[in-house]
Amino acid sequence: MRPSNSQWKAQLGDSVPANLTAEIDVFENEIALRMQGKIEDRVFAETRLRRGAYGQRYDNGQRSDGTTTRTIKYPSENTKGPNTLWDAPGMQRIKIPYGGLNAAQLEVLADLAEEYSDGIAHITTRQDVQLHFIHIEDTPALMRRLAAAGITTREACGNSVRNVTGCPIAGVCTDQTFDVTPYAKAITYFMLGHPDAQTFGRKFKISFSGCKENACALARLHDFGAIAAVKTIDGKQKRGFELWVGGGLGPVPQQARLYDEFVPEEEILPIAQAIARVFARLGEKKNRNTARLKFLISKLGIEEFRKLVKAEREILPYDSRWTDFLKDVPNYKEEPLKPAQLLQIGAARTDDFNQWHKNNVYRQRQEGYATVTIALPLGDLTATQLRAIADISRKYMKETVRSTVEQNLVLRWISEADLPAVHADLKAAGLAAPLAGTIVDVSSCPGTDTCKLGIASSRGLAGELRTRLAAKNAELDETIGGLRIKVSGCFNSCGQHHVADLGFYGVSRNKNGYTVPHFQVLLGGEWGNNAGTYGLAIGAVPSKRIPETVDRITTRFRVERLTDESFQAFVKRIGKAECKKMIDEFTAVPTHDEDASYYSDWGDPREFSIGDIGVGECAGEVVYPIDFELVACEREAFEAQLQLEAGQIDKAAQMAYEAMLHGAKALLKFRYQLAPDDPSRIVEDFRVNFFDTEIFFDPFVRGKFAQDFFNAHEEAGQPRTTERAHQLIEQAQLFIEACYSCHARMTATPAKVTA
Repeated sequence: MRPSNSQWKAQLGDSVPANLTAEIDVFENEIALRMQGKIEDRVFAETRLRRGAYGQRYDNGQRSDGTTTRTIKYPSENTKGPNTLWDAPGMQRIKIPYGGLNAAQLEVLADLAEEYSDGIAHITTRQDVQLHFIHIEDTPALMRRLAAAGITTREACGNSVRNVTGCPIAGVCTDQTFDVTPYAKAITYFMLGHPDAQTFGRKFKISFSGCKENACALARLHDFGAIAAVKTIDGKQKRGFELWVGGGLGPVPQQARLYDEFVPEEEILPIAQAIARVFARLGEKKNRNTARLKFLISKLGIEEFRKLVKAEREILPYDSRWTDFLKDVPNYKEEPLKPAQLLQIGAARTDDFNQWHKNNVYRQRQEGYATVTIALPLGDLTATQLRAIADISRKYMKETVRSTVEQNLVLRWISEADLPAVHADLKAAGLAAPLAGTIVDVSSCPGTDTCKLGIASSRGLAGELRTRLAAKNAELDETIGGLRIKVSGCFNSCGQHHVADLGFYGVSRNKNGYTVPHFQVLLGGEWGNNAGTYGLAIGAVPSKRIPETVDRITTRFRVERLTDESFQAFVKRIGKAECKKMIDEFTAVPTHDEDASYYSDWGDPREFSIGDIGVGECAGEVVYPIDFELVACEREAFEAQLQLEAGQIDKAAQMAYEAMLHGAKALLKFRYQLAPDDPSRIVEDFRVNFFDTEIFFDPFVRGKFAQDFFNAHEEAGQPRTTERAHQLIEQAQLFIEACYSCHARMTATPAKVTA
């Protein structure tokens, strides 16, 4: 039997910082009060989220008829059954600032994964660690053990400043302007629990990148993205940051706006505080769908936002923490364990080692040292593997390990002469896959495995793509091998599909009486330049045909690529219309009798039936006019992309709006037999009969996509910027997806029309 919460508290004693002990005590008391029914669910939800404790999707493979087709593992010791606060065990997110980990922390994570979870730790796209199937009653003990190792879960979730991400090779990078690590660390603990960051309407994300050209920490998709910069002032070179604000992915992504080309290092913390105060005061609170900083900046405009932040900065009470950390920055450095020694040219090298060295080894700016990337399948590693990495980090370096935004781990400061031995040790632990940074190294969010928002199995698809691509690894030349694939289970972009060469997000289609898993295909996102460009969807393909889609697109790129042409340039050169032709062949869905595999998702044999619709004469399919009408709306949204590509900004915006308008009309016609032609009448009838009644509402985003439609109607006919036209196209695609979902939920029973 493992110790109880109180036993762990006594055992750990003073090893847990006093402030964290007090916080965890408070949380433990809140759990007790919630179990007594003295705290409401909505209040407790916010308090647990701020401590990283999430509810998760968990159906144990149970179909409606009671049969089980898959099994979710419980920890061997965990015999409590269903959680007393959630319907099932949840997920614990653990903050790892800028990805920095040491050996003791790796070992604690291993112990917790074994004792409280299913033996697996998951690295996220924000350098966090997640443990799944955690019982809420166990979280205080878990938090105390983490705190004793210097890790907190505070504000890992909720309406707070989330984990601060940073370039995983900061300090050893050959391209960096300077090492951003001490700045990322300083802002982490300055903003953690800061009073000015406790009343946000939504989350706030910060990243630090050491250079502009590479991906680093993807500064341009963050609320607060700082890129290292230097400037000569009065004849002296001074450190600072190029600051970007208001970025974000999600359903409708927005690239950050440039706040200032140079913020001096001593101003980076007070500016962050001033921005937090403006966001807390003026950001949306009631409608969570528009509560991110990007929406506030869009509403105010970047110039007005700058004025507000500067005014706020001027009235901030002085805080010594703004600059206290700077005195230690010049002396900040990581140190190696062993002397630098180059890898001997004549050293015995196997083919395995050579391939691994090519993809997974990065030569540091410090001669004779290398950084090794451990490519983790879908970000997962076992408790045994965590301990193996801890041992390796002590054996070859001074425990300098970091997680990455691509769901991997890196080992820094390895003497190059030790690389063969490191490879051998990693291989023994099952961690030497030579795939880092290649097309095989697919990133994915949890999707339907554990996320309540998941529509399609992103992990299932990502795993299938990894398997197929790894099998043909020898065939992957430099042209294809360097592409990035990222998969999300829904439109929220937790898998960062918008900034991939080939991105996919889960959707569904109602076909032949079944809900068929599909993925929208996005092309042309840019991982480099700190997420310099976002891709756009070109069409939905059944999940089971995505591997063929990938093969078709990559083969054409290999064959038709011009010398040194990037994938983004290739997509732009051939045009979206030609790109869409590549996937058209794969969009058809056969009947269930012809091929039942289409009606289940990767890794899950269950079929997602929406009930029997009935079969027409001659065993023909039942096809409603709305099916054709929504397909036409998708075509209109795609044609809007073509207009945007051709530089016809206003026309693109108008076509995106009309795609939404026609989707609303299709629903009115299907549900209420209403078919007005006047746009204002369509909008009003849709508002009364679908929005006010909440028939259109999704369980999670509620009426967001309908509100996007209403906003587009208000703007109709006005001049648009390129960025706004791009957003309207994204919103049109999501509105149409919502129309598909609404149609799937509705019965064929005629409904009463609301006057």
